[in-house]
Amino acid sequence: MDLTRRQTLALAGATALPLIAGVAPAGIATAAEAADAPAADAFDTLLARAEQQLTGGTFDTADPDFATAVGALDTQAAAWWKDLDRSAGRKALWADLSPASDPGNFGQSYTRVRTLATAWATPGTSLTAGAEVVDTLAEALRFLGTTGYNPARGESGNWWFWEIGAPRTLMDTCVLLRAKLPAADIARYVATVAKFCPNPDRRTNSPSLSETGANRADKAVIVALRGLLARDAATVALARDGLSDVRDSGKRSLFTYVRSGDGFYEDGSFIQHDYVAYTGTYGSVLLGGAGQLIALLAGSDWAVTDPKVSVLYEAVERSFSPVLFDGLMMDALRGRAISRERARDYNDGAVTVTNILQLAAGAPAPYAERWRALAKGWISRNKANPYTGLIGVPALARAKAVLEDDAIPAAERLTGHFAFADMDRVVHRRPGWALALSLSSKRISAYEAGNGENLHGWYTGDGMTYLYDGDDLGQFGDGFWPTVDPHRLPGTTVDTRARADLGTAAGTSTFRPKNAVAGGAVLQGRYGASAMELIADGSTLRACKAWFCLDNAVVALGTGITASDGRTIETVVENRNLHADGTPAFLVGGERQPEEQGWSASLTDCGWAHLDGTGGYVFPDYPGRGPGGVPLRALREERTGKWGDLNSGADTGGDSVPVTRRYVTLWHDHGSSPTDSSYAYVLLPGASAAATGAWAHSRPVRIVANDSTVQAVEARRLGLVAAHFWGPGSAGGLTSSGPGTVLVQRRDEGISVAVADPGRTGSTLTVELPFSVSTVTRADDTVTVTTGRRPVLTVNVAGSRGHTHTAELA
Repeated sequence: MDLTRRQTLALAGATALPLIAGVAPAGIATAAEAADAPAADAFDTLLARAEQQLTGGTFDTADPDFATAVGALDTQAAAWWKDLDRSAGRKALWADLSPASDPGNFGQSYTRVRTLATAWATPGTSLTAGAEVVDTLAEALRFLGTTGYNPARGESGNWWFWEIGAPRTLMDTCVLLRAKLPAADIARYVATVAKFCPNPDRRTNSPSLSETGANRADKAVIVALRGLLARDAATVALARDGLSDVRDSGKRSLFTYVRSGDGFYEDGSFIQHDYVAYTGTYGSVLLGGAGQLIALLAGSDWAVTDPKVSVLYEAVERSFSPVLFDGLMMDALRGRAISRERARDYNDGAVTVTNILQLAAGAPAPYAERWRALAKGWISRNKANPYTGLIGVPALARAKAVLEDDAIPAAERLTGHFAFADMDRVVHRRPGWALALSLSSKRISAYEAGNGENLHGWYTGDGMTYLYDGDDLGQFGDGFWPTVDPHRLPGTTVDTRARADLGTAAGTSTFRPKNAVAGGAVLQGRYGASAMELIADGSTLRACKAWFCLDNAVVALGTGITASDGRTIETVVENRNLHADGTPAFLVGGERQPEEQGWSASLTDCGWAHLDGTGGYVFPDYPGRGPGGVPLRALREERTGKWGDLNSGADTGGDSVPVTRRYVTLWHDHGSSPTDSSYAYVLLPGASAAATGAWAHSRPVRIVANDSTVQAVEARRLGLVAAHFWGPGSAGGLTSSGPGTVLVQRRDEGISVAVADPGRTGSTLTVELPFSVSTVTRADDTVTVTTGRRPVLTVNVAGSRGHTHTAELA
């Protein structure tokens, strides 16, 4: 398997041995407290454990699953073994990684050397236990150490190769070959790594910068391996203490909830690089790295005993489970990794599932039982990209044990509504589908790009809606990113101006727009309303956008769409990947439309449409809608692109092979330089054509307002009114004193209210209800209720960071 940098590191520990059964609530010992070194054989025990984390240890080579995994490893290793330059005057180990002095090249060279060493140490490959292999790899390591990576050099290019990438793969290789390498060679490599990664706490090329999140976890593993190879107890303790940031009194501990910057948040958010929603990559790396190190050190004098490790356990269901759909990691949480050809949603999903199963090996039973059931459900439902074909030997034993254990049930798909206020993401999940909403603000970046990655990510944070269908798990993983029109991402309102490639320079950067409003409120964990003020990058385009997520429908509203640059503005309803040869029926108002590629149409007064295999789209009337509404356009087309056009990264770049996919696109054309234009559409995921037509006729959800003061809907059958107020106003019987999101549901058993301030601009918000209330059944400490015929809720939203406040009334 040809893996990218983060997958390579994350999967390196995919077969960690069991953790301690629970974590003792004891204090955290510091490196200084490790003065009395353990017996020498403790190092040998943990090095053997580290080796098993890389190879999988003993397994049945006749088992078809293991045979397949070994075959995949052997295929890759044999190819690199064949192409390895063994000549005396070589400039590189592989021709495509020349010169070896370049950080990206020696970084990738170490990865290939580790793959060869893994194949040598794994039973059943063509390189297993070969004496020539050991001698050749020993010479290869000496060559890289002399030519590329050594203490005499100063860092250049991407710091990651010097401080994480190369040291991790080098230390792994030393673990695998430790019995065959001369002691002097190992000492030299340990010294090199000690220079560039002396501790988990600091960025070596910028010592004032403290490491956080995934980078800290990566470095902790590197330092631990370095300490074990050097038989240095203090260094191993330093690695363990790095997880808890003992050096800086826990300020950047991986086992704590943060309120700003990098790390896990109590609402399930995960941030890396200060402003980027990164649960799907960096968050997973943190989970895997910390889990691996806990497992590696378990039962030793350096065992992790921080009682706050429960934060890591809670993150599985709080942070990861909502954003995994049948084993796919939602792209809204993967940042610039969406542009990596060899790291698709199913790859990063497999890494995360592997890390969760690793953690389950020693977590307290209630956690572990739930996680194994979740994993069994994710793995068993994904037939499009089977999990067992995405992982190597180390992860198979644990996965097979779960799949073959009849006592472990396969958990059903998670349902509910999840508003991750601290990272501007929303996820709405129903039994057959899920929708992820990617927002942005002055707090959270619209995109991250750099080092040649994510060159066309311009609009991914402008309200893009990712619709996941249980019957089409390849929607975003099957060539979507190199072939989709990047100006027409579902859910976005865009200026059609030409854009230059992002992130072509060294280093990574983010773009944060100037808007404050991004997010919304959650009612009873089931319904949600969200909003985003769009202040477009490099354009005068402005818009107010809102989404209302109900049981079987998502209502999208837009208003105040204004621009003055003389360019066409569009709102994209759908841009569905039909894969290489898809020809699903597309109906408009019940009439089947042509299926040939290149067909387009302007759909005048379109009431509803249906795309077979995806669902329905309804275009309802609403207050303020002009005659005929905004023109709706449709297109069938075949698009061709290249992964290399999205990513030219040193170790993540895509190839130049053309990829072709078919699409059906629906969009509203607001015209050139519109003034106060608007739109409304309803997504009915999974609905049949008949159900879509019936929904359009019966209108179970009514749009009660769509203007610059308030956007609101009413679902009468549910007794639900949901609104986002852009200022003081009234709609659907609700009155708000200022900006905020409000949901109210009135049922026989009582009244439920949810309120949030996603703009984080107010201190107190008052909401008046249209019906009498006599009793407060329950209310958050931030909510005060004045009962009566016209009850008023006073909500203290100051400092709540956009989170939801709730009350139950009668």
